[in-house]
Amino acid sequence: MTHADKYESPLVARSASERMSRLFGARQRIETWRSLWIALADAQRKAGLKISQTQVRALEKARNDIDFKAAAKYEKKLRHDVMAHLHAFADKAPNARAILHLGATSAFIVDNADLIIMREALELIRDWLANVIDALGTFAKKHRAMPALGFTHYQPAQITTLGKRAALWCYDFVRDLEEIEYRIAGLKFRGVKGTTGTQASFLELFDGKDAKVDAVERDVARRFGFEACEPITGQTYSRKVDAAVVGTLAGIAASVHKYANDMRLLANLKEIEEPFESAQIGSSAMPYKRNPMRCERATGLARFVISLANSPVQTAAEQWFERTLDDSSNKRLAVPESFLATDGMLKLVTNVSRGMVVYPKVIAARVASELPFMATENILMAAVKAGGDRQALHERIRQHAHAAGAVVKEQGGANDLLARIESDDAFAKVNVRAAANPKDYIGRCPQQVDAFLRDHVTPIRRRFRKVLGAAAELSV
Repeated sequence: MTHADKYESPLVARSASERMSRLFGARQRIETWRSLWIALADAQRKAGLKISQTQVRALEKARNDIDFKAAAKYEKKLRHDVMAHLHAFADKAPNARAILHLGATSAFIVDNADLIIMREALELIRDWLANVIDALGTFAKKHRAMPALGFTHYQPAQITTLGKRAALWCYDFVRDLEEIEYRIAGLKFRGVKGTTGTQASFLELFDGKDAKVDAVERDVARRFGFEACEPITGQTYSRKVDAAVVGTLAGIAASVHKYANDMRLLANLKEIEEPFESAQIGSSAMPYKRNPMRCERATGLARFVISLANSPVQTAAEQWFERTLDDSSNKRLAVPESFLATDGMLKLVTNVSRGMVVYPKVIAARVASELPFMATENILMAAVKAGGDRQALHERIRQHAHAAGAVVKEQGGANDLLARIESDDAFAKVNVRAAANPKDYIGRCPQQVDAFLRDHVTPIRRRFRKVLGAAAELSV
């Protein structure tokens, strides 16, 4: 049977990067399990148990020699994945069989491995976020002062700038980066805790010597780069940890969804498009189509991650006393798939944000079509300064605005409001056209962009300079 004959997750085939896919692959998981078995044995040896360096070296030599077929046979017989791989590992290092898994429970292997893998996955997501922030920051700087029509309720509002809008997108991802770094910093090792978290088995191994048990736990944790262990656990670390991590990924998904949806709307307005390759086909039926498929795919993945955030919360709520096993089958789906999908959508956003195509004339034309309405207050003030009656002038502008609006909406014509006001003697002393310069309506957008880049984006670029420029090519 080939991969074409059975279901293959599109998260791996079409979305996630190779690094993230490998991280949640079977080989990475089992190699991490074996590393934990080795670390525990060696730490116990150092603490005084009768374990030889020869036994530890035999385990280290066999660490990457994984016979998955043998493990599958063991699991079919034993109905226990950890014990299956324990036996398969012992077969490769028979002289160390007797000292493997001393005092441990399966959660020592599975939970600690999950935390190790989850931390590395968070670091990959962190690096993607840095690349997205860098790309959007570059775009924001380039277009910091380009007037663009702002929207509230998806209705024309005041003028903003294209760079300011990009800074809004970027700031969402800056917040996400802060949250990811908080999660990484706060992630603790499950530790060496025993069957129900009491450490009773380890206390027995070390003849009641608390200091020895503490020393082994600290030793194992530090071998994997953890300075702290969970202070107290049942059989497993609290599943609220998974809920918090996946919740953070769902927050990233919300940022992606917002950005990708805005890009899809802008593509319809023909103001900005995502990259579109020379041979790319937008529609099988309509050759002229330039569908925003990258942003559409990112939106779909984001929606998936947001939906997944509910499962780990329910799992955390469902854990009975010290542990119940219904977490396992759900966790094997919810946690990896959240990471794979988040990785895939951030790769897409990096790709799109580096290659956004801007159409300045379309943007300017849309600004010009709405600006006459926005300019009326400035025109009114100028006419009053020239000696006019504010109330009378306001009424004349109101009538002209409604007439111009009717031309646009009912006849499909251009907005002729400025021409109507210019031809009105009541405004003869006002330079109407001078009041319709878009740059007079962008406020402090350029300065806000500059400050945002200086205070938020530049420090991130400095901290993550080694990972910026990561390849973000699409799989398909």
